[in-house]
Amino acid sequence: MSKLTEADVQNLIKLEFSNRGARVWRNNVGAVHTSDGRFIRFGLANESMAMNSKIKSADLIGIQPIRITQAHVGKIIGQFISREIKKPGWKYSGTGREKAQLAWMNLILSLGGDAAFENGDLLIDFKNS
Repeated sequence: MSKLTEADVQNLIKLEFSNRGARVWRNNVGAVHTSDGRFIRFGLANESMAMNSKIKSADLIGIQPIRITQAHVGKIIGQFISREIKKPGWKYSGTGREKAQLAWMNLILSLGGDAAFENGDLLIDFKNS
């Protein structure tokens, strides 16, 4: 069993993306009542409790450079990156939370982005190697 924590996995993923010229940031998602009584929701795809129960944005979001061929020869575009970080040894089990995270991932993939779950085991098989 790996001694890496979920935070370790997140830091390794951030470092790997940085080494590739990409940038990723932590996407904190939640809601809070402020001291003056306001209710504030934060994070991507968290406009309501109902939305957040169906689709949950990933822990890390970012952008990576991609060189395009033919019509865009020589130009670099930015591809949206999304990574849901899990503890080492984690396996998908289909919980409600995981299904909502997978819905986000499938949305990003359907629009040409790069999205995945990462648990440390995948570091050696990093996407777009």
